[in-house]
Amino acid sequence: MASNGMPIEGEPRRLLRKLDFEEGKRFGCPQCGKLCPTHDTSIKRWRHLNFFQYECLLEARVPRSNCPEHGILSVAVPWAREGSGFSLLFEALAMLLCREMPMGAVAEALGEHDTRLWRVAAHYVEAAHAKNSWAKVRAISVDETSARRGHRYVTNVLDGHTHQLLLMVAGRSAEALETFAQALGAHGGKAQQSELISMDMSPAYQSGASRFFPQAQIVFDRFHLMQMAGQAVDQVRKELARAGADLKGSLWALRGK
Repeated sequence: MASNGMPIEGEPRRLLRKLDFEEGKRFGCPQCGKLCPTHDTSIKRWRHLNFFQYECLLEARVPRSNCPEHGILSVAVPWAREGSGFSLLFEALAMLLCREMPMGAVAEALGEHDTRLWRVAAHYVEAAHAKNSWAKVRAISVDETSARRGHRYVTNVLDGHTHQLLLMVAGRSAEALETFAQALGAHGGKAQQSELISMDMSPAYQSGASRFFPQAQIVFDRFHLMQMAGQAVDQVRKELARAGADLKGSLWALRGK
C-alpha cells in the first residue's frame, strides 16, 4: 500500500496518515491465500504512535477479497490485528507501560480511555496464557479469595513451586478442582501428574481433590494449621485459668512453643 501524508491539523492537533492500494490489485484470501479480486472496501482508522507531541492516526481503505471457494472476506492489514483500533506498535507500547504502572496511569499517559486499553491487555494476556505449558506442574496450591463485596469468592490455583497463578475459577466448590483438571489437559498436562495439593481445610476442596486428583497427597497449609494450634492453646489457657492456675505472662510463651 502507498501512503499519503496529511498536514497536522484539527483541534487537538493531530497527524492523519492515509494509506491506499493501486486499483486492480489482488489480495490473498484469508482462508486459502489464493490471490483474488477486490469485492469492495471500507474506510478504517487506527491510533498509531505519536508524532512528537501530536496524536497520529492511520486511515486506510481495507479491501474484502472475493474468493471463489471461501466467498467475500476482509483482508488483514499488516500493521494492526483484526478488530483492534490501534496499530501493533501502539499496542506494544501500551503493554510495556502496563508492566510498569497502573492502567489508569497508562491511559492518562497515552491519552486513551482505560476501557479500550483493558481490552488490549486482556487479548495479549489470554493469548500468552493459552500458550503456557503445564506439563511439568507436580504440585499446586489451592486457595480462595474474595472477588468483591457480598461473599463472592474465586478459587486460585497456583504452581506450588514457581507460585505462578495457573487458573482462577468462580466460586469455592469441589467443581473448581474439576475445572482445573480439565484446564490441565488443555495445557499439555495430566491430572495423574499432580503429586501434592496444598489447601486449607475446606471440605469442598478436600472432596474435589479426592475426586479429580486421587493420587495426589493433600497438604494443609501452615497458616490454617497454626491458626488451629493457636486456638487450641487459647482454649487450654482458659480452662487452666478457670481451674485456678496462675498463667500471668504465659500467653506468648505458650504460643512461642
